[in-house]
Amino acid sequence: MNQAWFRFYEELNDFLPASRKKQLFSHTFYGNPAVKDTVESLGVPHVEVDMILINGESVDFSCKLNDGDHISVYPVFELLDISEIQHLRAEPLRDIKFVADVHLGRLAKYLRLLGFDTVYNRELEDREIVSISLSQKRIILTRDKGLLKSRRVTHGCWIRSTDPKKQTNEVISRFDLKHKMKPFIRCLECNGLVTNIPKEEIPGMIPPKTRKYYYLFRICPDCKRIYWEGSHFARMKEFVASLQT
Repeated sequence: MNQAWFRFYEELNDFLPASRKKQLFSHTFYGNPAVKDTVESLGVPHVEVDMILINGESVDFSCKLNDGDHISVYPVFELLDISEIQHLRAEPLRDIKFVADVHLGRLAKYLRLLGFDTVYNRELEDREIVSISLSQKRIILTRDKGLLKSRRVTHGCWIRSTDPKKQTNEVISRFDLKHKMKPFIRCLECNGLVTNIPKEEIPGMIPPKTRKYYYLFRICPDCKRIYWEGSHFARMKEFVASLQT
């Protein structure tokens, strides 16, 4: 039986048990497994990792472990100058788009509220989510660590919090989106882009009092949902403002 020493940095510790967080720990293994397989067996999805050093040398995921190795594992946004070192993650997606798993319906709506293209359907299975991610170049958002361990996944993020508003903060911070928000341009229900529509053209789709007291309306051409700036709009504006500060 062989033994190696691991140290995970920053947010990668979120995937580890308390006894292994932010410290050097030993791991025993047989043969010479690939470092990627070992890192994932310890609980850390490969899409969360950007750099691995073995005995101080940068390596790729296929590098084999040997007895006595010391392994340092760094996250995607670790604040170090690693321009001369091998990155393990694919290049960042130029256009930020998401696909959220079945547990993140509220998060999907909040991201749409902020203007981010976010696919969500509670009927989607994991294999469909991965296929959408690959074919449409979308980042997978998930509460399922196992989903991110799929060899097919290239861009993904494990959402730590269970609170939808805190989850939204996570995504905004993780992908540096504070200055890329375009609130109120997407349909919260279907992700389509909404357009302005004259009140006179809305065929009995809103309550009489709403028609009487409001003048500005928008419609989603895809699902025909109507939006107006009612009392709920002020609360949404406050939420958006809280993310922009």
